[in-house]
Amino acid sequence: MSRSETTVVVGSGHNALVAACYLARAGQRVEVLERDTVPGGAVSTVERFPGHLVDRGSSAHIMVRHTGIIEELELERFGLRYLDCDPWGFTPSDGVRPPIVFHRDLDATCASIAAACGAKDAEAYRRFVAVWGERSARVMRAFGGPPTPGRLVRAFWGLDARDGGSALSREFLQTGDALLDYWFDDERLKASLAWFGVQSGPPMSEPGTAPMAGFAALMHTLPPGRAVGGSGALSAALIARLRADGGQVHTGDAVTELRRSGRGWQARTESGRELRADTVIAGSHILATLDLLRAGGFDEAVLDDWQRRIRVGPGIGMVVRLATDRLPSYPGASAAESAHGLQFLVSDRRQLRAAHGAASAGALPPRPVVLAMSFSALDPTIAPPGEHQLSLWAQWHPYELADGSDWSAHAEREADRIIAEVDRYAPGFADSVLRRFVQTPVDLEREMGLRGGNVMHVEMSLDQMMLWRPLPELSGQRVPGAPGLYLTGASTHPGGGVSGASGRSAARLVLGDRRTRRFPMSRRR
Repeated sequence: MSRSETTVVVGSGHNALVAACYLARAGQRVEVLERDTVPGGAVSTVERFPGHLVDRGSSAHIMVRHTGIIEELELERFGLRYLDCDPWGFTPSDGVRPPIVFHRDLDATCASIAAACGAKDAEAYRRFVAVWGERSARVMRAFGGPPTPGRLVRAFWGLDARDGGSALSREFLQTGDALLDYWFDDERLKASLAWFGVQSGPPMSEPGTAPMAGFAALMHTLPPGRAVGGSGALSAALIARLRADGGQVHTGDAVTELRRSGRGWQARTESGRELRADTVIAGSHILATLDLLRAGGFDEAVLDDWQRRIRVGPGIGMVVRLATDRLPSYPGASAAESAHGLQFLVSDRRQLRAAHGAASAGALPPRPVVLAMSFSALDPTIAPPGEHQLSLWAQWHPYELADGSDWSAHAEREADRIIAEVDRYAPGFADSVLRRFVQTPVDLEREMGLRGGNVMHVEMSLDQMMLWRPLPELSGQRVPGAPGLYLTGASTHPGGGVSGASGRSAARLVLGDRRTRRFPMSRRR
C-alpha cells in the first residue's frame, strides 16, 4: 500500500479511532481531526473533581469486548486493561424480598432469582439465557460488518428455528415487554431486564426491542467491562496504537467544510488549514457530516431530503456525576454484590413507561428512572483515597421542554431528584455527596456534539437499524454522489454503544475499494 494514499478522519470518537488504526496499520497516512480539545468523543475521561477521573459519556463497555477488535489491534500492548463487572447487575430489595444479583456465573444468578422471585422464574431465566444467549451472539455477529442482506442471512443461518422461520422472526421483531411477559412472572425481574434493554433508547413497548432485552443473556458469557482509569482508557489506547503506526491526531480545530476536489477531497478547518486526502472517513454525527457537505457545495436538495428523514428523537436522558465519601448502602446487600456493576433502581415497568411518556410530551419524568454505577469500588484509581465516584444515568429526559423553559432552570433540581431516587433505595446516600457535575441533554450536545442530547446519535428504533441506519441509501457507510467519503460512528450500523464495529467496517470498505481501484481486473477472474 502506497504511503501516498492518505485518509482524513473527521472526529475522534472511538469508532473513528478504530477505523484510523486499521488504516494506519495497513500502511496508509492517516490524520484525525477533532473539534474538541479532549479526544475520544463520548468515550473519554477527564478530571472533573480533584483526584477524580470522571467519564464524559460512556462508563461500562459491553459490545466492544465481544467484537475481537481489542485483540486484533493488540490494545493491551498500548495500556488498555479491563476489569470484569461481576456481579454485572443488581436490583435492590423491595423491602420484603432480597435483592436480585446478576452474576457472570449463571448458577449464582439463578440462586439469587430463586430467593428473590421464586424457583419458577429462576428456572425460566436459565432457559432464557440458553435461548437468547445464542441469539444474542448471532446479533453480535451481524454487528461485525456492514448490514448487507447476505451478511445478515449468514449471521443468523443455522439458528434454531424448530418452530419455523416465521415464528423465529416474530420473536426477534416483538416488543421487549412481550418477550419478558412470555418468559417471567415476577415484575421486579422483568423491570430489571427491561431497564437493561432500554439503555439503547427505545422503550420496551416498541416493536423490535426484544433483542435489546435478550442481550442480557450474553452477559453470562462475558460481562460488561470497566477500563482501568476510566472509559477514556479505550480511546487513549487507540490513539497510542495509531501514533505507533504513524497516524496523527489533532484536537481543538474543527472541520468546517468537506469539498470534493478532483478525484479526492479537501477538508477545511476552523483555523484555516486545508488538507487534501484521497479518502475521508466521517466519524461525526450524521447531521454534522451533512452540514460539512453542505458547506462544501454538495447538492442541497439531496441534503435537505436526508436531514428531514433522519430522526434524532426527543432525547434519551441525563447524567449526574458524583464524588462521595462512601458507596451506596443497599439494605440486605454487601458492596461486593451491589457496587461492581449496573444498579437497576426500578421495580416496576410502569415507572419506565411513565418516564418515556412524559419525555415524548416534552415533560420531565414524574419519577426519575436511575441506573447507578459506582466503578471506584472496582477501580480505585479513579478516585482519591477515602472517596468514591458515582455516575447516575437517568431516562427519559427530553431535549426540548414543552413549556419552552431553558434546561438551566431545571438542571440542579432534577439532579436533586435523581440523587433522591438513589437515597430511596440506599437510605443516607444523599448525605454522602461531596461534589457533583450535572449533564443535561443540552449539556451533552454542547460538550460532545450529541445532537438533541441523544447519546445514540439517532433513535435506535426498528426503522433506523440494520439496513435502514441512518437511511437505506446511507446504510452501506458510503454517501451516494460522494465517492471516497465513508461514514462511521453511532449514526451508522450497528448504532450507539461502545463497539468499534462501525469503525472496523469503514476501514475494511476503504481498503477493499482501494484494492479494486489498483487491481480492477482482479474482480473478474
